[in-house]
Amino acid sequence: MTSLNFPKTGHGRDSILLFPTSCFQSKPFLPSSKGYRYSSGLIVRTQTLIYASSLSNGRTKIKGPREIQFVAKAQPVAVELVEGKLRDPQTSGDAIRQRFLDFYAARGHKVLPSASLVPDDPTVLLTIAGMLQFKPIFLGKVPREVPSAATSQKCIRTNDIENVGRTSRHQTFFEMLGNFSFGDYFKKEAIKWAWELSTSEYGLPADRLWISVYEDDDETFALWHDELGIPKERIKRLGEDDNFWTSGVTGPCGPCSELYYDFHPERGTSDVDLGDDTRFIEFYNLVFMQYNKKDDGSLEPLKQKNIDTGLGLERMARILQKVPNNYETDLIFPILEKAAELANVSYALAGDSTKTKLKIIGDHMRAVVYLISDGVNPSNIGRGYVVRRLIRRVVRTGRLLGVKGDGMGDLQGAFLPILAKKVIELSTNIDADVKTRSSRILEELRREELRFVLTLERGEKLLEQMLADALLNIQGTETAPCLSGKDAFILYDTYGFPVEITKEVAEERGISIDMNSFDIEMEKQRQLSQAAHDTVKLAVENGANHAEDIPDTEFLGYNTLHSKAVVEGLLVNGSPVTQVSKGGEVEILLNRTPFYAESGGQIGDNGFLYMMEAENGQKAIVEIKDVQKSMGNIFVHKGTITEGTIEVGREVEAAVDANLRQRAKVHHTATHLLQSALKRVIGQETSQAGSMVAFDRLRFDFNFHRSLQDKELEEIEGLINQWIGDGTILETKVMSLTDAKGAGAVAMFGEKYGEQVRVVEVPGVSMELCGGTHVSNTAEIRGFKIISEQGIASGIRRIEAVAGDAFIEYVLTRDNYMKQLCSTLKVKAEEVTGRVDGLLEELRLTRNEVSAARAKAAIYKASTLASRAFTIGTSKSIRLLVEFMDDIDADSLKSAAEYLVDSLKDPAAVVLGSCPGEGKVSLVVALTPGVVNLGIKAGEVIKPLAKSCGGGGGGRPNFAQAGGRKPENLLGALEEAREQLKNLLEK
Repeated sequence: MTSLNFPKTGHGRDSILLFPTSCFQSKPFLPSSKGYRYSSGLIVRTQTLIYASSLSNGRTKIKGPREIQFVAKAQPVAVELVEGKLRDPQTSGDAIRQRFLDFYAARGHKVLPSASLVPDDPTVLLTIAGMLQFKPIFLGKVPREVPSAATSQKCIRTNDIENVGRTSRHQTFFEMLGNFSFGDYFKKEAIKWAWELSTSEYGLPADRLWISVYEDDDETFALWHDELGIPKERIKRLGEDDNFWTSGVTGPCGPCSELYYDFHPERGTSDVDLGDDTRFIEFYNLVFMQYNKKDDGSLEPLKQKNIDTGLGLERMARILQKVPNNYETDLIFPILEKAAELANVSYALAGDSTKTKLKIIGDHMRAVVYLISDGVNPSNIGRGYVVRRLIRRVVRTGRLLGVKGDGMGDLQGAFLPILAKKVIELSTNIDADVKTRSSRILEELRREELRFVLTLERGEKLLEQMLADALLNIQGTETAPCLSGKDAFILYDTYGFPVEITKEVAEERGISIDMNSFDIEMEKQRQLSQAAHDTVKLAVENGANHAEDIPDTEFLGYNTLHSKAVVEGLLVNGSPVTQVSKGGEVEILLNRTPFYAESGGQIGDNGFLYMMEAENGQKAIVEIKDVQKSMGNIFVHKGTITEGTIEVGREVEAAVDANLRQRAKVHHTATHLLQSALKRVIGQETSQAGSMVAFDRLRFDFNFHRSLQDKELEEIEGLINQWIGDGTILETKVMSLTDAKGAGAVAMFGEKYGEQVRVVEVPGVSMELCGGTHVSNTAEIRGFKIISEQGIASGIRRIEAVAGDAFIEYVLTRDNYMKQLCSTLKVKAEEVTGRVDGLLEELRLTRNEVSAARAKAAIYKASTLASRAFTIGTSKSIRLLVEFMDDIDADSLKSAAEYLVDSLKDPAAVVLGSCPGEGKVSLVVALTPGVVNLGIKAGEVIKPLAKSCGGGGGGRPNFAQAGGRKPENLLGALEEAREQLKNLLEK
């Protein structure tokens, strides 16, 4: 035996090299490469020697140092060392995922990529289940492309957000491993494979697995017990709430069976509750989609029985990695460690409260990184609000942990990007696109965090105001001060201010919080969240029952604008009919059509359907105003019967409005050119976030953090018009999705693609996956003009532009406006700017003169009021003046107050109010230093005054202004202010 030369590179400080125990000898010593660890079991490391435990049993405690030697032929295996424990690489999160996919691929399943977190489904806000991308197949509205599939689907659920970090299993972002059968196999195979995967592939002990089945599902019970030999005592029958899956009030449904892992088998089999989180975790759910629930609640067998399963990756990792919760798996724990480092705490030594906060950060950071990567940026509505809410929760949780600035010394910096880098590092096998989008993700998080820090500071100021109100409201009573739960919730929900901090600050002032009403507000929000996120609606719109037997519409519109077709169905107000007469609004389903249905941002075609009557030759004419897709690929032509009667089963001539189609084609190709121009001018990281292609204009939304400069817009326009002038012939081809991505084709935002895709290329300029209609040559676009650029949400910009005929019309209209302006100003076009600048300067000077005149008038009027001031106070030396000044504007009222407070000398207090216009109130409070020194502040005086008048305001201790909307309350409010000040000044 000889000593082994160990590698100097290739393993990190958190890895060891594991050798078979037979390779060890315990006599000669072995020098260690510093920083590396070698063992067959538990080890300790010194600077020069490796000391190993018993060589035959890795679980034996170290009894003493042993100098060891390896057989030179031994083959090392890298093993991660986590908290002093060896971790088998086959139990890593990445390995578990791959083993699942490989397992089902070997059994005939097509492995498909994860769908976006932004679903192609209007009934669901975010992708919440692996089955969502297969919904049209389950409904039978889209033919299956493969008989069975397997996926690892990114998912987001926020209905249990308050449980994140508090339980061992609740997460907002998670991966759902799933195997799906579209009429290919059913219960027997699904159950057999689930058991084989769990016990043989993953090696879970059979005696630790429990099964739940639907209470009436004897077939499933028998498969588990008779076929696989699961003891009856470990198979639990549960009711409809637990083990019968429904898609909604009506639609596909069926019983389900779930697999549970038992962490404490020593507790026995009597009185077992599978819902006991301290003992069990459900890790695999098998849904047997075999019924259709009808309107009356009855069940009828589906023609095609399907399988929909879900295995939680994080849950399986927790089991196999033998950690106490999902957060301490290698899928999430590195993020927790980085957060702990920034907070200068040790996760291992932290208390439960600190660990909970670190778990919240680890979970939410995964969610926001993947959401932003999929095109969802923070905003106040829809999906954007989910991202914003999660980001705010991370920021405020980090502050509670004591993270300041970026956590690394820059107090003005942001710490979210540092955590996001760790998420991105872990993303390779989850979503490879995350790394390519990393710079945009990091910048978006940085901006949102810094913006929210300012919001938090505003929340602190609002809290101060709320606490002052709480104290003010109990003056003269014996009631204890209390902050309303509604106010605390506003701070929490709108300003992201943690209720824990609110309570702490309030208690310092001797103020309690009405937590009951706070909990009520929280429950309202939670119910709204659950309603929005908790179900996948498998319902069919546009006359679903009627559409069941109608095949997909054959689209002919790429090659022709006219075709014959057969009327397959008619719908009026969503109900099927056999005929519709003149004047009726109708939705028409054809077997084939040249009409483009709205998708990919391009609106549907307009045109006509013509039907000849066989007997008298009378025509039926339908004017088509819109075309939409329903249930996958059924085209719904929406129109009005302008002549005759149209019937199901009759042949029609379909004719698309060629002029409008050309306008749409021009604008759609222009959006492709626009995206390429944007990438060249402002950077490749920008990406599409939405689009609209209409007949009169185009709209293009994209990710960017600032408004575009004029010179950038000019450069973009210049590039596009240059490409138009080049007269480049477009190339369109159909290829596999893999080949298209390999060729560099860009996917359109929000679109879902099959195995075969259509690629539209402007050679040398752009290549995109797109099903829309396009010009054949860029010269057809004729011209391009940006008409606006603006922000529509945080980090999202929008460009509107015109091209083709709409471009010509826009230029002609603007030219007419210019001619009219030149005529009015009596100058040439090139002189308009100078003339307008001159007029604006004249207007400014005139306004200044008017304002000065008004101020003088107000001061003169104020001088006549000075005599009305009266003296109060113990020394009768404080002068007080509270007056109404008719219709004086706000600026003039300010000048009058300043004049009066100077005229009356110190100490003096002046309160003035006026009604400068209909429904308007102006208020001013001015105090001299002598009054301010008595502890009276102008802002505190004006606040109740403004509130009485339906407004608000503020200012400095010696001067405050406010406005209002209730002039009818002004005189009474001034009288109250007079009495308030008298009481304060006479003390």
